[in-house]
Amino acid sequence: MDDRYSRDQEEIYSHRMKAGKRTYFFDVKATRGQDYYLTITESKRRPGADPDGPASYEKHKIFLYKEDFNKFIDALHDAVDFVRDELLTEEEVAELDRPRPAYDGEQPRPGSDGQPLDGPASRPPSDLGDSTY
Repeated sequence: MDDRYSRDQEEIYSHRMKAGKRTYFFDVKATRGQDYYLTITESKRRPGADPDGPASYEKHKIFLYKEDFNKFIDALHDAVDFVRDELLTEEEVAELDRPRPAYDGEQPRPGSDGQPLDGPASRPPSDLGDSTY
């Protein structure tokens, strides 16, 4: 079934993010009709039954369509804000806010070096809200 879908879509952008034992893939794709959507895939390595044999990967995928981008971002921001504001200690929040180096060839995000953001390129697109996430 996935073969049928792969013929109908064109991958436009892909970003891989390693997070411990998991890897997340953010892929922007387009249908033949140029409808854009995002797939978010979580991949977790599972050791094989035979220690010397090949490992397998457990994958979970979310399809996010362009008309839902803003609602998804708002819901994600609300959930993260709740955790930060209601569940974490000040020390844990400070650790989350600490600048981090880029990993696995990632480009540093604007402001990740601790310097303030400035200029039009550092501001989020207007249709994505004014969040700092």
